[in-house]
Amino acid sequence: MRTLVWIVRGFIFLFLFAFAIKNTDPVSLRFFLDAAWQAPLVIVVLAFFAVGAFFGALSLFGTLFGLRREIARLRRELAAARREHREPVPPGA
Repeated sequence: MRTLVWIVRGFIFLFLFAFAIKNTDPVSLRFFLDAAWQAPLVIVVLAFFAVGAFFGALSLFGTLFGLRREIARLRRELAAARREHREPVPPGA
C-alpha cells in the first residue's frame, strides 16, 4: 500500500513539474496607477495558490479556537457532573 501511495505521489509530482516546464512564458499583471509585474506564468499561478492556501488556513483559525473553547467547556461540565454524582464512601469500608 505504501508503494502505491509513493507511486501516486511521484505521478502527481511529475505531472505538476511538466505543467511548470510548459508554462514558463512571461505574463504581466497590471495593477492600479500603471504599475505592472512581469513573471513566468508558473510563478504567478504558484503565488496565487500560496496566497489562497494561506488565507484559507487563516479563515479556519476562528473555527479552531471556537471548537477548543467548546471542548474546554465540555470538560469542565463533565468534571462538575462527576463531582456531583460521586457517591460518598461509607466510613469503615
